[in-house]
Amino acid sequence: MTVGAADTSSDVELAARLRDDPAQFAAVYDRYFRVIYRYIAGRLGSQHADDLAAETFLVAYAKRDRFDPARGELRPWLFGIATNVVRQHRRVEARRYRALARTPAESVAEGPEDRAVDVAAAQLRRPQLARALRSLSAGERDVLLLVTLGQLSYGEAGEALGIAPGTAGSRLSRARTKLRSALNQETRHG
Repeated sequence: MTVGAADTSSDVELAARLRDDPAQFAAVYDRYFRVIYRYIAGRLGSQHADDLAAETFLVAYAKRDRFDPARGELRPWLFGIATNVVRQHRRVEARRYRALARTPAESVAEGPEDRAVDVAAAQLRRPQLARALRSLSAGERDVLLLVTLGQLSYGEAGEALGIAPGTAGSRLSRARTKLRSALNQETRHG
């Protein structure tokens, strides 16, 4: 297979080829860069996402020989690396949440009516959501954002974080409960 061509092989097949041909890492990058970028941008903002997504793939490339295809898919492994990269930039994430909490709701861009209503509702809740996210423990926030931004299952989130699926599920449940409570409290007092 030529590097740069669309790779339709499974993660297991791709990971196996990486051991013999590191140039195959381009297929990993092509397959997962956008989702890793969106995850990081959701956590730290787009101004940091390019550099940190690139850093994620540099770390993954350096550690490609340590990936065990029998352990799971590449996607959770990459999200685990991205989460560790984000952890190293926690101050940036905390500043982002503080800034979002102070930011007034933005006007809604034109678009389909249903989408406009969703966007308007989300914009109005953004400061409250940012404050609520800041109140979560790092572990709870990591699982919640892997599931919501990264669209991983809680089992995949656990794999990404190196914790048992049950632990990930418990953290996710606690995070959702805390968020609901914080948002309800903001609504009553705001």
